[in-house]
Amino acid sequence: MTTTVSNSQMDGAQALVKCLEAQGVEYIFGLSGGSAIPIFDALVTTGTSIQLILVRHEQGAAHMADGYARATGKPGVVLVTSGPGATNTITGIMTAHMDSVPMVVLTGQTITPMIGKDAFQEADVFGLTMPVVKHSYLLKDPNDIPRVVKEAFHIAATGRPGPVLMDLPKDVSSGAFKGDLNPPMNLPGYRPERDININEIKTIADALGRSVRPVILAGHGAMIAGASAAVQQLAETLNAPVTTTLLGKGVIPETHPLSLGMLGMHGTAYANKAVVECDLIMSIGSRFDDRIIGQASKFCRDAVRIHIDVDEAEINKMIHVHHACVGDAKAVVEELLKHVSRQDTDEWLRRIDGYRQKYPLRYGRQGGLKAQQILDELYKMTKGNIVVTTDVGQHQMWAAQFLRTVRPNDFISSGGAGTMGFGFPAAIGAQFGRPNDQVWTIVGDGGFQMTLCELATACVAKLPIKVLVLNNHYLGMVRQWQELFYDDRKSGVDLIGNPDFAKLADSYPGAKGFTLKRSADIRKILQRAMEYNDGPCVINAECEKTENVFPMIPAGRPLEDMLIDRPRTKLEKPTGST
Repeated sequence: MTTTVSNSQMDGAQALVKCLEAQGVEYIFGLSGGSAIPIFDALVTTGTSIQLILVRHEQGAAHMADGYARATGKPGVVLVTSGPGATNTITGIMTAHMDSVPMVVLTGQTITPMIGKDAFQEADVFGLTMPVVKHSYLLKDPNDIPRVVKEAFHIAATGRPGPVLMDLPKDVSSGAFKGDLNPPMNLPGYRPERDININEIKTIADALGRSVRPVILAGHGAMIAGASAAVQQLAETLNAPVTTTLLGKGVIPETHPLSLGMLGMHGTAYANKAVVECDLIMSIGSRFDDRIIGQASKFCRDAVRIHIDVDEAEINKMIHVHHACVGDAKAVVEELLKHVSRQDTDEWLRRIDGYRQKYPLRYGRQGGLKAQQILDELYKMTKGNIVVTTDVGQHQMWAAQFLRTVRPNDFISSGGAGTMGFGFPAAIGAQFGRPNDQVWTIVGDGGFQMTLCELATACVAKLPIKVLVLNNHYLGMVRQWQELFYDDRKSGVDLIGNPDFAKLADSYPGAKGFTLKRSADIRKILQRAMEYNDGPCVINAECEKTENVFPMIPAGRPLEDMLIDRPRTKLEKPTGST
């Protein structure tokens, strides 16, 4: 039974819900429990328009909020109980933190007199999450809730975005509220906005003016800042090629003649060749992570290196740069456009086009069903006009290679954390955020099994998500490394006991399963999946078991050591992580 409550009768939880509504929250992804009962009750008693999406595991809730945030640009909201409910979100919080995703996580907590006394379902979630949040709050007074909510959403979404935690003891959420629902924020030390240094921008423009082999590197930060149009205009003005990070896919349409696609460990060969041979590289919103630089001491060692980033801590952290500008990517690029002009890059672009012709993305047609061919056909059928989420592994890299992204915020993947189990719940969040778009999630048989319980969540909401399981019965990326660097000794990678994912999908009310085994059936099965919109569908694609992802740069090696295909000789063990 739904009732409404007046401001004078509110408790802390009801004030919380009112404040969340004032922040424009549409959905809360959560799972209930004892310490959070007052908040779940308030979602009923306040008559709010906020929809509670009941998940099947708290990790799923965090990934759904993450997917929603990346797809919409608005903070995602998570609500869970104390103890294991809160700790189950930590993987999702870390995933959002490493990829700079705005999120507000609400955790129930034991009553304040019992904090620190090992009460039932007590956990120091404030301390446990401290390394993976942008900011944390432990609430002690119901009257502080409105101010903290305003601050949490402001911190989460401004500057370099990230997750903010609000730990809410049960006596605080159930205590009487007598405060102001719209108080001012109190953040005297938090100043995410800063003036752009025009002299730095002019110095960068001068360096660009002297370059004849420039490369623009666009990262997730450019996407977050809404700088896509400005970056494309800059590339066209300079006549300079653009490569992106994994999370930067879509900053510039990958169909654009100046686009080189993704660079790095499994990037396109021509992007990596261009970065090796450029005389200037300018990173816009990329943190120069280890996946794209390979061996730091040799990365663009003979080129002018420029870094534009909103976070000053990223400057010179991984790569020493010659010029830098700290600020919002969109504002910096728009100002930079006033100081640059077309460069003499025709010969440079012809050289890169030669690399495109010589080293295209390709895959063999012999043997079993190829994951790359499925993704290639999916792109041809959709022309990139879909939202794609991925899990982590070989399928993620093939999706990044063969599903060209033509719009910002359409490719959603776990970058920094590399979180298996992310793809499917992230697709649920993305579908809630963009109900009119077709959402596909590309997952492996390993990662999908970590969060496939959220099929129930998708079925209840009748979300028409397309789940493409590229099933090779292995933890494929680890198996690839074992083949290349460990004499093909397979240890802990053979997923014996996988279910029939199509039959499993059919067991959920409203879901539908498809089985794909032959390349001749790819288009037919994909089309049938596109036409099924009564709930989620799962395509179990039985792919070749030992296909490898190429190009590949062994971890810790310079970009010059790129492998185009399977090597004929044994490789040294890499020094970096998988």
